[in-house]
Amino acid sequence: MSITTHRPLGRLVTALAFAISALVPAAAEDWKNPVLDKYPTAAVNTTGLKVFDDKVIVGQLHSATGTMAISETGSIEAERLAIKQINDAGGILGRKIEYIFEDGASDWPTFAEKAKKLLINDKVGTVFGCWTSASRKAVLPIFEKENGMLYYPTFYEGLEQSKNVIYTGQEATQQILFGLDWVSKEKSAKTYFLVGSDYIWPRTSMKIARIHIEKHLKDSKVVGEEYKPLGDTDFKSLINKIKLAKPDVIFTAIVGGSNVSWYKQLKAAGITGASLEKNKQAMLTLSTSEDEIYGIGGENCEGFYASFKYFQSLTNENNIAFVKAFNELYYDKYKGKAVMGDVTQAAYLGPWLWKATVEKAGSFDIDKIAANSEGIEFKGAPEGYVKIHANHHLWSKARIGKMRLDGQFDIVAESPELIEPNPFPEGYK
Repeated sequence: MSITTHRPLGRLVTALAFAISALVPAAAEDWKNPVLDKYPTAAVNTTGLKVFDDKVIVGQLHSATGTMAISETGSIEAERLAIKQINDAGGILGRKIEYIFEDGASDWPTFAEKAKKLLINDKVGTVFGCWTSASRKAVLPIFEKENGMLYYPTFYEGLEQSKNVIYTGQEATQQILFGLDWVSKEKSAKTYFLVGSDYIWPRTSMKIARIHIEKHLKDSKVVGEEYKPLGDTDFKSLINKIKLAKPDVIFTAIVGGSNVSWYKQLKAAGITGASLEKNKQAMLTLSTSEDEIYGIGGENCEGFYASFKYFQSLTNENNIAFVKAFNELYYDKYKGKAVMGDVTQAAYLGPWLWKATVEKAGSFDIDKIAANSEGIEFKGAPEGYVKIHANHHLWSKARIGKMRLDGQFDIVAESPELIEPNPFPEGYK
């Protein structure tokens, strides 16, 4: 009786077991990443980088501490936003991106040390990083020797090109020359006082500016040129020299935390946007974006001008989506009031351009990425549209913005077309 009762149950259990075992291969096949069939790790990573079946490791190398943190924090956050969005959309060649962050601490030898760690010890697939030209110059020989790839997000002086760097910010012809041509025409400027922090980028930028002013702007001259140590906070003597010189234009490239003291001391000395305009003068900066104004205070900056390719106040659909996504991701920190400056936006471009290049190359190998970078487009760029030139710089527009009390900019000028990057303009060395 008991045997008869359990035979049907036994047959049922056996049948279910066969059914389950028959389904397992199909289920395993369903779970398999189809991208790996087309792009197996051994084929897309032939040089020993940290690329696995499910992930790729990249590096972030920026100053989270020191005088440059005021400027580089936005770059860190924008790169992480781009990485999150790429991962949410499926990653790169079926692999999610993970990052290792290293703090350059506003110190150039530290940048070099951390670059070696990321490339030699961590063997990252690429690095997004640096801000100042001094930090880039410190790491460049390491990237070239170890054959790494750096996506560098900052406007800079040009006069450089490397297989191992993609420059996502503006070079001199796109920022400096455009800005000087604009202020010369719109403000009828003839005399200029040049001011900068004392390191490679400001000094080289002002050398280029002086050549342009004296050789290409009719009847124009430089009436003063001064540099202050990086991180310096005492500008009173310099401001007195500027007041005595009475230039038509104060042309500045002061970076990092020094900006807070610079702008506050200008205001205390009676030099404001309104006072300059009343006297038919102007101040045009290459280095004070929304990121810096956030720490300076709009009340100290209102009425001054800046030359960049991106301003948060751009109204195109890409930028509206970018600003919204940034504020959502970092809501706990900024409560929906985050600011995005020129370098923040240029940093956001890096992961997206890398993704597009890797997918075009079908490989994470650095040589193949370098060879396939020319012509890579990013139609979703917050600035509107960018494309990588053969010289590894970006085709971009140039713009002039006027600082507002709320820390944003009114865009008062824009190049009609994308400007071809020319890091070695003839006659400016």
